Amino acid sequence: MKQFVYGEYNIKEDFLMNYGHFDLENKEYVITRPDTPSAWANYLGSPEYGAIISNNAGGYSFVKSGANGRVIRYRFNAVPNDQPGRYVYIKDAEDNDFWSASWAPVCKPLDSYKSECRHGTAYTVITSEYKKIKSEVTYYVPMDATYEVWAAKITNTDTKPRKLSVTGYCEFVNDPNYEQDQVNLQYTLFITRTYFKNKYIHQMQNEIYNPNSGRFLGLASAKVDAYCGDRDAFVGSYRTYNNPKGIEEGLKGDLNYNTNSCGALQSDIVLQPGETKVLTYVLGGQKTEAEIEAIIAKYENENAVEKDLAELKNYWHSKLDNLQVNTPDADFNNMVNVWNAYNCFITFIWSRAASFQYCGLRNGFGYRDTVQDIQGVIHLAPEMAKKQIVFMLSAQVTNGAGLPLVKYDHKAGQENHPDENDENSVYAKQTGHPSYRADDALWLFPTVYKYISESGDHAFLDEVISYANDGESGTVYDHLKRAIDFSMNHLGNHGMPAGLHADWNDCLRLGKKGESTFVAFQLVYAVKILKTYALEKNDAEYAKYLDEVKAKLDEILSACWNEDRWIRGYKEDGTVIGQRTDPEASMWLNPQSWSVISGFASKEQAEKAMDSVERELNTPYGAMVMYPPYVKHGFDGALMQCFNKCTKENAGIFSQPQGWLILAESKLGHGNRAYKYWKEAAPATYNENAEHRVLEPYVYGQFVEGKDSPFAGRAHVHWLTGTASTVMVGTTEGILGLNPETKGIVIDPSIPSEWKEYTMKKTFRGKKLNVTVKNPNGSEHGVKSVTVNGEKIEGKLILDSILKAENDIVIEL
Repeated sequence: MKQFVYGEYNIKEDFLMNYGHFDLENKEYVITRPDTPSAWANYLGSPEYGAIISNNAGGYSFVKSGANGRVIRYRFNAVPNDQPGRYVYIKDAEDNDFWSASWAPVCKPLDSYKSECRHGTAYTVITSEYKKIKSEVTYYVPMDATYEVWAAKITNTDTKPRKLSVTGYCEFVNDPNYEQDQVNLQYTLFITRTYFKNKYIHQMQNEIYNPNSGRFLGLASAKVDAYCGDRDAFVGSYRTYNNPKGIEEGLKGDLNYNTNSCGALQSDIVLQPGETKVLTYVLGGQKTEAEIEAIIAKYENENAVEKDLAELKNYWHSKLDNLQVNTPDADFNNMVNVWNAYNCFITFIWSRAASFQYCGLRNGFGYRDTVQDIQGVIHLAPEMAKKQIVFMLSAQVTNGAGLPLVKYDHKAGQENHPDENDENSVYAKQTGHPSYRADDALWLFPTVYKYISESGDHAFLDEVISYANDGESGTVYDHLKRAIDFSMNHLGNHGMPAGLHADWNDCLRLGKKGESTFVAFQLVYAVKILKTYALEKNDAEYAKYLDEVKAKLDEILSACWNEDRWIRGYKEDGTVIGQRTDPEASMWLNPQSWSVISGFASKEQAEKAMDSVERELNTPYGAMVMYPPYVKHGFDGALMQCFNKCTKENAGIFSQPQGWLILAESKLGHGNRAYKYWKEAAPATYNENAEHRVLEPYVYGQFVEGKDSPFAGRAHVHWLTGTASTVMVGTTEGILGLNPETKGIVIDPSIPSEWKEYTMKKTFRGKKLNVTVKNPNGSEHGVKSVTVNGEKIEGKLILDSILKAENDIVIEL
């Protein structure tokens, strides 16, 4: 039993609950107990076809859009909360006992049913054994495909022949729009029907006028002996997926017409002792009969699955291998080398589109979300990052702001945009976002800077990219100037950036003329970055203008210092938010960390502010976004007061700012404190306490309940969170000290004093860096010497020009 004591709070944790472990060599998380505290998920596929799958095969799929491209159905917030999914049922023909290849949905007793789930990079393998029958089902989406594969191997480990029925099953949506499918039953129940065609169930939707619309489930490498296309007939009245009629009695060829549809394909097999048979199911949407039959034919080849998986692993592992670390902390290695990185890629690809909490109704990319998400993959895949940066720049309005939501079918140069004086604007009706946010376009600065510094692609500043509206175009440099213009054209009464619809915190509405200290620090940082580019381009006049902007901000922001903290900002009426004497919300996290990241705070202010964070906001699970929570002293714009205390934005441990906290402490040279914050936030550190954390111990969640909650430390909203990116940046740039610059790279770590040595392998501009960091004296920060290929260099900057194809670098602290 481990016990944390925080003032009057006494938080006890039982560290005995363990549901799995990390397999670093194979880049997998292995779940050894299927009864996890929540559905522990993985992501499969690409932007063309996405899928989410749990450790018990629950989940759903979609073509391009989680909102408008659904293939199979999932019931959110149900009990049990992980059905339906991609099920393979196995039935013993001798005694009619049946089970599922994943523990759920049948859920046989765990003293007789053995299960293991291996979540890997874009694939999941679920292995089980029951009554001397072993099954292994590998779920994945082939590279660039618009369908998924369930490759099932059934093995007889008995000493006698076994006669079995194996059935692959999924529940199709009746309409690809998630909301319509769930609630518009007077329409969606009457638009589909299913057909059985040789080796597949084909669901047709609105077939009279749209013959190629629908979904299919097919079977390769085995015979179909029976089938069903009617979900109601398959499950049966007053039954569940735990005891479906179609499995108990066998499939009888039912097909839906004006009911719910499904795909169920039964194969009757006989296995000799030690024999294995393979059944390969394929699932997809919107295919012609010829396309479906070609896909099934591909998987009649027994090598097709193996080839697909090798291609997937090679692709993802090659990305992850661009940074690999070996430190004394196994949790740190697992997160940096695999899971934090893969979490970044998944969030980068799908933003906040589809998970078990995001149900898929956001039909587009949030501007600030996506521009920040890009930062987490730049060091691993700068070419992927560039493509998305270009896309987001094309969603910047000519006035310099970003479109709050960028539609999946975004048409650069032709988009409508928010009109702040008209909440019924075309853009507002299309997206539900009536006006601009203060911070959206300011995230472009660190993202563009990180990309150019990592890649060395300085010509990117001169690339011409369309704006979102009016058919206008400009260079990347021009786009950045417009972003500054937007902030300068939207100032509040004190001269700081106006709050507009919201700043990063959507639950904090300061008013259109209210002001955000956090955003003001972002603007300081943006000005600093853009000035370096102005000087490089000999744009002296603009550099002078930026100096003037900075001077004004210096004067205005100096008044925001409140003894040992920075205030959060001003309401439209001038009321100060976040004073140390306020009875509630007197301390806010983001202004403190960003005062350091921006370089604005003096050394004394930075130390005091960060000490205040540790004293007033930190918990064993990370730092709360503010404290105390709003209970009695909120205001109209404090929307977070709708939440329970220490939940989400109302003094919850919002996870995304933890990365900024790690980075800020690292910049101050506080290696021990940066590492402490990393450990408090890292999912892997809770692997032995998974029952309490609830979410997957391998990926970040949106928030953790704060210290006033009776469930302090419980995490919520998995996978799709900006936390993945901010923590990755805080870890790589801050703790590991990997800081690319124009002419090369600086390696300036801020590490825990207990780390006496660690190594890194990094790809930088196509060259291999083999880095050893030596810390014989137990320092937290401070580079003593840098040796490159046996030669000591002056200073810390390792020039790109001296690097070979492969390099040995030694950093001594």
